[in-house]
Amino acid sequence: MVPAGTIKRFWLQLVSDGMGMPMNIPIIVAKGTEKGPVVGLTAAVHGNELNGIPIIQRFLKEVNPKELRGIVVGIPVVNTPSFFRRKRRFIDGKDLNHIMPGKSDGNVSEVYAYRFFHKIVSQFEYLLDLHTASTGRINSYYIRADMAEPITRKMAMLQNAQIVVHNPPLDGTLRGAAESLGIHAITLEVGNPNTFQKGYIRNGLTGIHNLLIHLGLTDGEIELGENLPVICDRSYWLYTDRGGILNVLPQVAEVVEKNQVVARMHNIFGDLIREYRAPEKGVVIGKSVSPINQTGGRILHLGIIREE
Repeated sequence: MVPAGTIKRFWLQLVSDGMGMPMNIPIIVAKGTEKGPVVGLTAAVHGNELNGIPIIQRFLKEVNPKELRGIVVGIPVVNTPSFFRRKRRFIDGKDLNHIMPGKSDGNVSEVYAYRFFHKIVSQFEYLLDLHTASTGRINSYYIRADMAEPITRKMAMLQNAQIVVHNPPLDGTLRGAAESLGIHAITLEVGNPNTFQKGYIRNGLTGIHNLLIHLGLTDGEIELGENLPVICDRSYWLYTDRGGILNVLPQVAEVVEKNQVVARMHNIFGDLIREYRAPEKGVVIGKSVSPINQTGGRILHLGIIREE
C-alpha cells in the first residue's frame, strides 16, 4: 500500500455520522527502504490537546523515508469529532482515554475506540501518545511511563522532558491497551490545552528524533537537554475542601517543601478563607489556573521525587 522509501497520507474511515457520512481520521505513513520497527505517534485523543499535532506534522516533514529503517505512522488527530468541536471528550461525553481498547459492539465512543485501536494501534511495536493538560489547567512537559520496564524507561529518558513520573499502564488508557499487546508505550504530557507552545513542541520533536536514532530507524546523534528530568515514584492531585476564588502559587516544575503554602482561597468579598499546604516535598507537575473553584476542585498535581 505504501511503497518503500515514500511518505503517504490517508484518510481512514472509522465510523459514520447520523447522516451516514464518513467520519475519518488523518494518517501519515513513512515507510523506509529497509526493515525495522514500527513506531506510532498519536495526538489529540482529547480534542482540545493540540501541541502534539505540529510535533507529528513537523517530524514527518523532516524524516527522509529513503534513509529510514522501519515504519513511522503518525495520527495527528485521533478524536476528530471532538477536534472539530474544540472539546476534550467524545461526542457522547465519554473520555476516549478511559475506554481503550473499546468494544466492537459497544456504544458510540466504544466502537470508535475499538476500530481505531485494532485497525491502527495494534500494528505498532512502539507508541508515543501525546497529550496536554485539560481545560482550566496547565502542565509541565512530563512523561508517564512504567519506569520498572527497561525499554519504556529508556523511551521516557530520551524525551528531554522536565519530569518523568513512574506510572504503570492503567486499564482504559491507550497506553495501557497498547502495553497489554506487548507494544512499548509512553505518554507525553506536552504542556497546555487549546494552544501551540513552541518550546514544548521543539522539545517533543527532539525527543522523537532521539527515540528513532536509539531504535536504529534513523542515523544521527542523540540530543539530550542540559538538565536531567526530575524522576517521580508517584504523583497525586491536591483538592479543595470548599469553594471560592483560588490562587495557586508555585509554578509548574517548581519543587515545593512539606508544609509550604501552595494555594490560597478567598471568598467573593476578597477575604482569605483557606490556605493549602504541600503534604510532603514534591515537584509541581501541573496546576489549576481557573480561579473559580468549587468544593472538591483540583489545586495542583504533586510529583513525589525519587531519592537517589
